[in-house]
Amino acid sequence: MRQQLQLIFPALAIFLAFVLVSNCGPANSQSTTPPQSLSADPPQLSKTNLMMGLSQPWDLAFVPNGDLLFTERCIGLSVRKTDGQTVRLFGPAGAILAAPDMFCEGQSGAHGIAIDPDFQSNRMIYLFMASNISNPRTNRVVRLTVNSDYSVVNNRVDIITDIPFKHQSNSHGGIGAHSGGRLRFGPDGYLYVTTGDNHNGPLPQDLQRLGGKVLRVDRNGQAAAGNNTPFGGDARIFTYGHRNVQGICFHPDTGQAYTAEHGPNHSDEVTLISAGGNAGWDPKPDAGVNCADNYCGYGSNNTAGTPTSMTDLNKFPNAMKPVLSMNDSQGMGPCGFLVGSQWKSWDRALVVGIMGGARLEVLQVANENLIEQMTAGQLPAARLRSTVQGPDGNLYIATDAGEIWVVTPAP
Repeated sequence: MRQQLQLIFPALAIFLAFVLVSNCGPANSQSTTPPQSLSADPPQLSKTNLMMGLSQPWDLAFVPNGDLLFTERCIGLSVRKTDGQTVRLFGPAGAILAAPDMFCEGQSGAHGIAIDPDFQSNRMIYLFMASNISNPRTNRVVRLTVNSDYSVVNNRVDIITDIPFKHQSNSHGGIGAHSGGRLRFGPDGYLYVTTGDNHNGPLPQDLQRLGGKVLRVDRNGQAAAGNNTPFGGDARIFTYGHRNVQGICFHPDTGQAYTAEHGPNHSDEVTLISAGGNAGWDPKPDAGVNCADNYCGYGSNNTAGTPTSMTDLNKFPNAMKPVLSMNDSQGMGPCGFLVGSQWKSWDRALVVGIMGGARLEVLQVANENLIEQMTAGQLPAARLRSTVQGPDGNLYIATDAGEIWVVTPAP
């Protein structure tokens, strides 16, 4: 009996901890205080360049002391220390730790970066990258350890090795398209990994493969407790039925996870996601429909001839409904939340980087509802690739033009 209790109580504790975390959003969101209008007292913004001349920067992440980690798609992972010194940490050439298997092709290469919640004690960081170790090639998530002055990078562990990579071009795009690639730790302590559909029709709804999904794993790449993956699916899958998620962020009060996702020729979407949820993207042709390469992502997957829906509520009536759906696709990418009184009426607003539309959108959201939306019109036009709030409270933005901006709200 004692041995049985020893087995039961830890499992029960884990379950209860997950319930508390997963339910904190709805419980905390029932405030009777109405959200402040974004336009009531918006901040005046100033933009300065922290770094210039980078090669396709993709993601940013701060460590607790203010050092800034950043990825460049074809170069790998580097750090800009608080004294301004830059060190190349991990990549195919010229880095402290060589990664001869890392490569870039098409839209893929070194993508997302995340810092372990216990970084101060374990010095672990995580990177999403394209790798040619296997045949066919895949995307994978690797874990690394750095020492205090970044002179040593070691202990590489590939914690996820089987994220699909588009290894053949087709009529819809070239090799390396639609890999997803954003990494973020949630307030629950688990790592969230976004993946893309590779222009592969069946992939988003295929629960045995990891493309077109949001994964939720522990620091060893094992499935997180409470993913609620549908029966028979890969237990690492948190949500499925996605097209190409390149933004994931968490509400600072409720902990709820929101994704920002590319649409085809329509319907860029921001979605509040939940364990086991289907985002409703199914670009494979229905019976009686023909699409080039069996991918109806830019046409119609149904006999009625209507455009393939990003969130097909007719086919999947219980699909997660988007908070925001744009009428046209403008290249929605990263997302993040602003926190702090310095942001005035934008405090706790969700910001979304738009690449094709070259702007920053500011959203007031509450659970599944979009309350208000406006554009940060004071910023110059640019393809925005990463948006991260720094420890100083300012917003840091990486652009496809090779710059890292510091966006400061005026005092």
